[in-house]
Amino acid sequence: MPPMLATNSVLERVIRPGEGTLPPDAARYLLTLGFSPSDQARCDELSDRAQSAPLSQDEQTELDDLLTANDVLMILKSKARLSLRSPSSAA
Repeated sequence: MPPMLATNSVLERVIRPGEGTLPPDAARYLLTLGFSPSDQARCDELSDRAQSAPLSQDEQTELDDLLTANDVLMILKSKARLSLRSPSSAA
């Protein structure tokens, strides 16, 4: 499975998204998590602005935080989806 981040992060090594070992209820819960509409809009706004001009230090820190949260969500959701597909999750 390709890593979610540019490199195989410590977080990925800890969570191991390629191993479907979550209980079904936990996996289903993780799949419900996501950004609020306002956080998604802010992430989109900062990402778009960063393409055309440098962000302020505070804006860059905010964008980095949003992107890190997105990476964590992607890793957790990958593990959750795999967990729900695995034969042991039928319980």
